[in-house]
Amino acid sequence: MTLTRRLTVAQALVRFLAAQHTERDGVRHRLVGATWGIFGHGNVAGIGQALLEHRRAMPFLQGRNEQAMVHAAVGHARHSARLRTQAVTTSIGPGATNLVTGAALATVNRLPVLLLPGDTFATRVADPVLQQLEVPYAGEVSVNDTLRPVSRYFDRIARPEALIPAALQAVRVLADPVETGAVTLALPQDVQAEAFDWPVDFLVERVWPVRRPPPEPEALAEAARAVRRARRPLLVAGGGVHHSEAEDALRAFADATGIPVACTQSGKGSLRHDHPADVGGIGHTGTATADDLARTADLVLGVGTRLTDFTTASGTLFAHPEVRFVGLNIAPSDAHKQAATALVADARAGLDALRQALAGHRVEPGYADEYREAKARWERRVDAAYAAADAAARPTQSQVLGALDAVVDDTDVIVAASGSLPGDLHKLWRARSPRQYHLEYGYSCMGYEIPGALGVRLAAPGAPVWALVGDGAYLMMPTELVTAVQEGLNINLLLVQNHGYASIGGLSEATGAERFGTDYRYRDAEGGYTGDPLPVDLAANAASLGLDVIRAGTVADLRAALAEARASTRPTCVHVETDPRSTAPGAQAWWDVPVAAVATREAALRARADYLGEAAARRPHL
Repeated sequence: MTLTRRLTVAQALVRFLAAQHTERDGVRHRLVGATWGIFGHGNVAGIGQALLEHRRAMPFLQGRNEQAMVHAAVGHARHSARLRTQAVTTSIGPGATNLVTGAALATVNRLPVLLLPGDTFATRVADPVLQQLEVPYAGEVSVNDTLRPVSRYFDRIARPEALIPAALQAVRVLADPVETGAVTLALPQDVQAEAFDWPVDFLVERVWPVRRPPPEPEALAEAARAVRRARRPLLVAGGGVHHSEAEDALRAFADATGIPVACTQSGKGSLRHDHPADVGGIGHTGTATADDLARTADLVLGVGTRLTDFTTASGTLFAHPEVRFVGLNIAPSDAHKQAATALVADARAGLDALRQALAGHRVEPGYADEYREAKARWERRVDAAYAAADAAARPTQSQVLGALDAVVDDTDVIVAASGSLPGDLHKLWRARSPRQYHLEYGYSCMGYEIPGALGVRLAAPGAPVWALVGDGAYLMMPTELVTAVQEGLNINLLLVQNHGYASIGGLSEATGAERFGTDYRYRDAEGGYTGDPLPVDLAANAASLGLDVIRAGTVADLRAALAEARASTRPTCVHVETDPRSTAPGAQAWWDVPVAAVATREAALRARADYLGEAAARRPHL
């Protein structure tokens, strides 16, 4: 006879999730360590009651914005190498649809998060219920269906017994390094509260192994031959290096072969900045060192990278006429990109195997000397960008980064996502440890920074965590600062005020749109800008949400403020108004943003001519 336990659907789900674990390399992790929630009708009496009932088994975190809760869970998952994540519960209606952006971010970045939106009545006894979308041609459709295209697994639990297979499938996807992303279990509010006799085996501890598949011998031999033939190989390290915790394997590979290592936004920190083979960021926001090497590389070894347009400079960066690619990736769809020799394997297992297959092989000494000299030249450009001759002057954005660089050590984590900061960081930041550089750039979502920092802080309680936020991103989503205060999470907010969308303003100018709609100043009757910046005081806003705030007006003020914030035990904001003039090096490679083919304004005509010249260099790799 099967032993059972009588619980509601919501109670059973909470108990089930609390018992799920991942295990890699003999180390076990609880998969879903906490649940974020904002309660309303649709989850307050179901999941809400279950979280209260089983609060010792499942910690609860109170959010202020549903999208932000997803970002926090994603930040937690990324910092945990995808071995841990958190769940998010919402009401029906607006609470559920607010999840969509966060779900898209998680799925684009291949990061696990479990979404538990409330749903309309499965029994339809209350139809239409408050906030229900009525679809005349399909009675089973609800607003939660907007989550289908941005979820790696989606199910609606219309009967209690359907939870068992759905929950198992959900956790399988969350724990799978190839399939992972947002997972959605839509929970009709009447079903959440329904009682059922659950098999005890459904509620017991369960371990999901996260294995390290090695490369196939034939593919490994082919990849090794390609590397041996190459005279100018370049390795591109992506986020998969961090997800696999393959940083030591990458360092051993670089030490053994002398192959230079460039990094994507997600892969930065795979090697320490001072490793001789580290040549910095690659692509549109990369260093001159890495991009020049990419233009002349005859072999590109991509490790754990999706090779997006920012990395490839929209298909113009890898310009060698005979360039070939090797793709080491656990996801076959990524391993085959650029017509690569596909090495489908875990990043650590694949790097170790390839290093062994290349035993005794090293790049020519002249090539190593070339990239090391170029690296030294770039470091001098970084020093110049960081330097501030006048400590009484207002700092530029790159001088802000230089001041932060002087304060942090290996344990600090910086979180950023949007605006002009990611470009400057990719080119300039000197990553000291594998988990220090936390950039969400797959979706580049304004508003990720603050909740993402909360997720990192929860994953690494002892680490100083910095959310680097421009004024535009701050205005998108400051809400979780209240959560930081409530939960006692002493993140540091570095709020850079430049009174406008600096990144998009620059792009607008470069593409002939003349910075239209990108400034924070009063508008005139013609739609232009006039007068001084708007009287917006973001420092006062941060203080009103409960943060300690330090205003820094000069370089000297900033240095002191950053040190004070880092030493604080409370959530602290350092607010700095920057000199809009950039001291950072410009873009070292192109990015394809199509320019109007027909226009009357001279700026657009010039931009179109420039665009056509750059686009002519694009080539497919077949």
